Amino acid sequence: MPSTPHRALRALLALCTAAGLASVAAPTAAAAPGAGPTAVVTMGDSYISGEAGRWQGNSLTNSGSRNGTDRAWTGSAYDPSRVYGATAGGCDRSDTSEVKSAGPIASSLINLACSGATTKNVFRASQGGEAYKGEAPQADQLAAVAAANDVKLIALSIGGNDLGFADIISTCATDYIVWYSYCHDDQQAEVDAKIDGVMADVGRSIDEIRAVMTAAGYAASDYRIVLQSYPSPIPRAAENRYAESGWSRTNTGGCPFWNADSDWARDSLVPQVADRLKEVATAKGVQFLDLRNALQGREVCAKASKQVTATVPPSATTSEWARWIDSQSTQGLVQESMHPNAYGQQGLGRCLALVYARPTGNQSCRNTAGAGPSGMYLTAG
Repeated sequence: MPSTPHRALRALLALCTAAGLASVAAPTAAAAPGAGPTAVVTMGDSYISGEAGRWQGNSLTNSGSRNGTDRAWTGSAYDPSRVYGATAGGCDRSDTSEVKSAGPIASSLINLACSGATTKNVFRASQGGEAYKGEAPQADQLAAVAAANDVKLIALSIGGNDLGFADIISTCATDYIVWYSYCHDDQQAEVDAKIDGVMADVGRSIDEIRAVMTAAGYAASDYRIVLQSYPSPIPRAAENRYAESGWSRTNTGGCPFWNADSDWARDSLVPQVADRLKEVATAKGVQFLDLRNALQGREVCAKASKQVTATVPPSATTSEWARWIDSQSTQGLVQESMHPNAYGQQGLGRCLALVYARPTGNQSCRNTAGAGPSGMYLTAG
């Protein structure tokens, strides 16, 4: 963790940076809907691609396995491809991503999502979609998947990068570390100015997915689309285990945010985005999976969770389920910051499995205090 605010600032400004990646191999066989292997597909951005899946909790130890939190440790070096495969440093599709953690809900569990993706990276190229990190737009990749598999469900997480989530995190952390000022007022104005256009593009993403599936011969009843919202990676002020003053939130906790900004993010921004995404889902006739409370009590710096130490091992029941801001870049990539880690993704995978088994109605997914990912449960919502 950082020792000076200037180091922290330099790294925080790199939150949006990402490297290249290899393309997803397109299936070569073709099958009509109802034939071929059943498939569940995830599409969208970093919150569903598996960003931060390298980590099992957060530890201040910067060497070796980092007290067992770093799954990229080989015993002598770090190899992120052990977790992210060929997408390491780019799309960061981890082996614990939501769809990979959902269990045997289908024969094929296919992850097309990419860290940093926006709605334009979902649209088909013929409709103005844009390639990203060396890959075709996700809807075009879906066409190949739909032709070779019997796709039963498509889960979509998108819109956060269009709204500038990484910039919001960077701004709020910088305001805490450097300027001693709040970010929520000006950032709320930025979100309000963008959100109508972003939600229109989220709706268009759903239309693009449907167009691809129709062209592949699927009827509307052959598959489902689930639009999901975002979990909060930081707790409310009253649930933060570090004092607001001093450097403990930055140097020890990795959650450099003022109380007022934390409460705004947790109880204003995340619900605002979730509510608007639910409106889009309703308007487009797709299921909605509300994840706003999925990490409750498991967030970075949450009182109900613990950092990993030499005497407190990584644990899905006690460790944090989100990646801190490693603002000195001493552990992995800064782009992993503020995302569900391996435990969080396993929890979200359980949510996906539960909603797969519940084909109608909007759902909200939450965790059970003191339980691991198996303790996730749905409520109507």
